[in-house]
Amino acid sequence: MGVKLAVVGGGSTYTPELIEGIARRSDRITVDELVLLDIDPERLEIVGGLARRMLARLGWPGNLVLTSDTDRAIEGADFVLIQLRVGGQATRLVDETLPPKFGTIGQETTGAGGFAKALRTVPVVLDLAERVDRRAAKDAWIVDFTNPVGIVSQALLDEGHRAIGLCNVAIGFQRRFAAQFGVEPERVELEHVGLNHLSWARAVKVDGVDRLPGLIETEAERIAKECGSPVEIVRLTRSIPSYYLRYYYSTDVVLHDQLEATYETRAQQVMDIEGELLDMYRNPNLDVKPKLLERRGGAFYSEAAAQLIASLHDGRGDIQVVDIRNGYVSSGGAGTGAGGGWGDSPIVTRALPDLPDSAVVEVPARITREGAIPIEQAPLAPEMRGLVQAMKAYEELAVAAAKSGDRGIALKALLANPLVARWSIARPLLDALLDANRAHLPRFFPA
Repeated sequence: MGVKLAVVGGGSTYTPELIEGIARRSDRITVDELVLLDIDPERLEIVGGLARRMLARLGWPGNLVLTSDTDRAIEGADFVLIQLRVGGQATRLVDETLPPKFGTIGQETTGAGGFAKALRTVPVVLDLAERVDRRAAKDAWIVDFTNPVGIVSQALLDEGHRAIGLCNVAIGFQRRFAAQFGVEPERVELEHVGLNHLSWARAVKVDGVDRLPGLIETEAERIAKECGSPVEIVRLTRSIPSYYLRYYYSTDVVLHDQLEATYETRAQQVMDIEGELLDMYRNPNLDVKPKLLERRGGAFYSEAAAQLIASLHDGRGDIQVVDIRNGYVSSGGAGTGAGGGWGDSPIVTRALPDLPDSAVVEVPARITREGAIPIEQAPLAPEMRGLVQAMKAYEELAVAAAKSGDRGIALKALLANPLVARWSIARPLLDALLDANRAHLPRFFPA
């Protein structure tokens, strides 16, 4: 029996990646109806046109629907994938340029910029999730690809929604190592631990054998260059830090670069790339995703999203890195979320012993029809544990601030964030962030 998949933010330039991934998995999941939902009719028509041509070339037999009607898109959906950006790239530009003026880095998912994005995004996603509960199919899944994924997923699961968060960092590592060792990706398993955009790969297992020690011995310089951290960090932690850890390990270097007059933000680069992509998408003869899309930052997005949706559908039981609750119980409890309850029942699985059961973490999990079952990991080393626990505290406060519109909680969140953490910065920066985002923060600026 076929399924209905709704994509919230279907006018995203990422969408062709997803289209290709879903169409190529027709042996695992039959999508009868694919709905692209977007509030921008022009982008929806442009992206939707390319999607239609791609699907025709791939021989996909289902029905593609383009709509700006949220309820129409969600009605009866089995899967709802959320990939929206509140305020578009213009708000991202503010996230990246305002914090450096106050002496802290600007980035769209970490630090003060990521906090501003969370304030804008969490209420919108929670409203969508409530609609999913009312209108989607029974036991529908929400797959969140919207940044900051960890915070958004925490908010969704705290409210009891059936949701799983997803990022393409881990699958990018997996695919690169599979190519390096000349094996199928399924034979490469990462010991990926931490939070979204705050993670380390502590092992790279090929057919069950950890190849990371050898890689560090012979290729530490290359690994460090690719992940943006000093080579000494790679050797010291005996791990591969995610790219986003450079903002923590090299804060002073990053901030210095961002304050240079010639510095070009990622937001500016993406706006230029998106302009080019949309021009390409308008071409009525184009029926494949252009190579330029790789520069947009969505590498392996289609693989991650399509693989997760297919596995939730057919219950293959494969292992994928996802954002889910740290604790999993076999039955009972509240907040069933992604694949199981948590609460009063005995914990049968805890991914990271260093964090509470209710914390959302980014770890390997076995994907079944019932959801994602986290795989138990060894405790974090002290230098990892301290940073993860501090960031988890910040994420909890960020969720509370986004839901309540409480300035006091928002100030606590910035103080708890290791990339801000100073009263002299946090207080004036919060006022500036809220003012710059006033149009998107009704909870902070009630009528």
